[in-house]
Amino acid sequence: MPWDLENDRPIYLQLMERIQQDIIKGVYQPGGKIPSVRELALEAAVNPNTMQKALSELERSGLVYSQRTSGRFITEDKKLLSHMKSKLAKTHIHDFFTSMRQLGFCDEEILELVTEAIKKETEQ
Repeated sequence: MPWDLENDRPIYLQLMERIQQDIIKGVYQPGGKIPSVRELALEAAVNPNTMQKALSELERSGLVYSQRTSGRFITEDKKLLSHMKSKLAKTHIHDFFTSMRQLGFCDEEILELVTEAIKKETEQ
């Protein structure tokens, strides 16, 4: 099943974000091998060169590393993984606040809505 990719942003960045999220969710475990470029490109329905660029960028960040004949693997650096998780969470929170402010909500109203939503979630 193809990944949901948007036309308004570079595809390789979206691929990087998706792989990072899969790492955080546990789809790819620390120290575990990730599928080949061709497999991932086929799954995402993108050109293998685009997937290669995304994986190369992830290697540059230290999140993924290559072993010449064995493939690519996820880092086992727990500090780096924790930092990545925190960074992604902060990005989502920032985007949420930006969207809510564009709708005309002030910080107090946003907090009130979030608190209400959390209460409803815990009641279910």
